[in-house]
Amino acid sequence: MERAAGTNGWRFAALADAGTGQVDRVCLDPRDPAFVQDVYAAYRRAHRESPAFFWDDYGHWCFAGYDAVDRLLRDRRFGRQILHVATRQELGWPERPTHLAAFDAVERHSLLELEPPAHTRLRRLITKAFVARQVERLRPAINALCHRLIDGFAADGEVELLSAYATPIPLETICTLLGVDRAAGPQLLAWSHAIVKMYVLDPPMSEQVAANEAARDFAAFLRGQIAAKRDVPADDLLSALIAAEDGGTTLSEDELISTVVLLLNAGHEATVHQIGNAMASILGSGLEPTALFDDAEATAATAEECLRHDAPLHMFTRYALEDIDLSVEGQIIALKKGDRIGLLLGAANRDPRRFEAPDAFRPGRTDQANVTFGAGIHFCIGAPLARIELQEALSVLFERLPDIRFARPPRYGDTYHFHGLESAPMRWD
Repeated sequence: MERAAGTNGWRFAALADAGTGQVDRVCLDPRDPAFVQDVYAAYRRAHRESPAFFWDDYGHWCFAGYDAVDRLLRDRRFGRQILHVATRQELGWPERPTHLAAFDAVERHSLLELEPPAHTRLRRLITKAFVARQVERLRPAINALCHRLIDGFAADGEVELLSAYATPIPLETICTLLGVDRAAGPQLLAWSHAIVKMYVLDPPMSEQVAANEAARDFAAFLRGQIAAKRDVPADDLLSALIAAEDGGTTLSEDELISTVVLLLNAGHEATVHQIGNAMASILGSGLEPTALFDDAEATAATAEECLRHDAPLHMFTRYALEDIDLSVEGQIIALKKGDRIGLLLGAANRDPRRFEAPDAFRPGRTDQANVTFGAGIHFCIGAPLARIELQEALSVLFERLPDIRFARPPRYGDTYHFHGLESAPMRWD
């Protein structure tokens, strides 16, 4: 029995499934512009009718409920990789194409893609260099950077905020943190943009080739940076990563490269989108923006609600590491080893069973929580830095330009997986 077409092109179909009863399926191209421009309308329907559903276009089960997403992020029966417990032949997967060899080499040692014990060792080493450096001490420099950027366009009365403000903040910060010359920033950004296009559904061949070339060139650049830091260590993150040691082990050069690429790609792409999304949330709320940043506590609460209200990453996938009869959302879902699941972070952050008035922007809400940075062993290692960047970017902007507003209604970019504005033209008097 098929139901009526869903909001923004979603089509829910309740299909009889032997042994499990009713199974809800969703048919929707995630590149559908109507869906991309208002994903939350579709999420509202999913929450009402089927918070667990099989998304035909992706070919796997997806979960929209907060409790389910939070639990499955922590469930050790699932992992970000599967080939450490099964071969491609066992899973019926084809061999990886040779035109992605350089991209795969960078991904192979990415902290985000590994599972224990390799993940445990790598995260411990990175944590020694990254978290132990107390990223809070970067706040004054980030604050000064925000002021410097605004100095460059404040007198103009208008600006495209993503390129002139949201992009330089995390890019210059990560370059400074790593000890990489800021002049390399535009090239690093170009490589990052090319690489992350591999994380959407079915990227075209031209983007696959471009991503592979970017990964190759990025890795070559970093090998030179690593060699220089080995010869002349400095007070920076890359030198600290090179020197990090745990139980007699250190990071290999390939692990160092994968780590730096991940820090730049994940930290930069997500933060740029989050700043733009936050502006849309704040200015669309009807609240007085400057009142949201009265002090450090108010600023932190506002930033946290921005993270919940409109997250930059909406799907996090995991593999079943064994055959599992998964009990979730009132269903028993039979998964085979190697099956993928999709955890809808943006939907979970708007779950009406978890949040009062989930679509409302309410800084300081008593039910504040979000899965924007994930949970479990893959919780974002850069979350403390991302929070500082967001807090400073927003508070300084509204301090300097209190009447800033969108020059035209904001529109989201044409990709679902990375959820962010395509541009942010702003003006002020």
